[in-house]
Amino acid sequence: MRPSLRVLVTGGAGFIGSHLCERLLAAGHEVLCVDNFYTGRRMNVAHLLDDPRFELMRHDVTFPLYVEVDQVYNLACPASPIHYQTDPVQTMKTSVHGAINMLGLAKRKGAKILQASTSEVYGDPEVHPQPEGYWGNVNPIGTRACYDEGKRAAETLFFDYNRQYGVRVKVARIFNTYGPRMHPDDGRVVSNFVCQALRGHDLTVYGDGLQTRSFCYVDDLVNGLMGLMETDDSVIGPLNLGNPGEYTMLELAEAVIRLTGSRSRVVHKPLPADDPKQRRPDIARARDLLGWEPAVPLDDGLAKTIHYFRSVVG
Repeated sequence: MRPSLRVLVTGGAGFIGSHLCERLLAAGHEVLCVDNFYTGRRMNVAHLLDDPRFELMRHDVTFPLYVEVDQVYNLACPASPIHYQTDPVQTMKTSVHGAINMLGLAKRKGAKILQASTSEVYGDPEVHPQPEGYWGNVNPIGTRACYDEGKRAAETLFFDYNRQYGVRVKVARIFNTYGPRMHPDDGRVVSNFVCQALRGHDLTVYGDGLQTRSFCYVDDLVNGLMGLMETDDSVIGPLNLGNPGEYTMLELAEAVIRLTGSRSRVVHKPLPADDPKQRRPDIARARDLLGWEPAVPLDDGLAKTIHYFRSVVG
């Protein structure tokens, strides 16, 4: 039996973080869940509070943290445009100061640390699908830059802490992820469409609706994150984690209407600034290094997500 580890998950009360905490506990580890509850919610981890191996701490990663840990998953950062654009300066601080503080913790404790980066580092890509070797097409002064450039800076810090101090680091680039415990008002397309359909509202599509995204169910993503953390120290990344299935916004809207049984219509609104036209991961490296690829079809994942939202949407 593998020994139990002390694992810190920053942003652990968020959508992805709460699923990761759950899986780490199921694997026999002790989990310290840290969150400032800007977008994370206590209800996401309430069912874990009675587990003696789980601890919940309110803390902002822009301040140092002194704890005893063996592994760190750094997921702390608002990830939807509505949330990260509300306070762009704090968003950048969370990515940059947060990375410095968590890397400092890993350096002091000899812990292995994984950075939850994002497909947004590719910006509005001119290469399709996006391989890890593509440097991206990001507007550094746009309204999305606080998040895009913050995550790019965090990647820089992770690689430099590895080269300069020998910190054991991993970098995962997460593509659009969906599933239960998404915030109903986060402005992301899946939660938007599902909530609108369940409320009988029109589904809002921006632009012509032909822009594409790839949607990875949260269980598949957590498998990838944990798989990357368990790789040899020579495997650093960055590593794309996402579903290579590609859908237009109109196709997604039609699927949500069909699966909810809604009579909602699709309405079009102007496209936001710097919104990527295409997004699809090249996951050849993840297949090769981790033996990983998504297993949950879009319809199955949407059905589980819709079931969750039926219980939380009024």
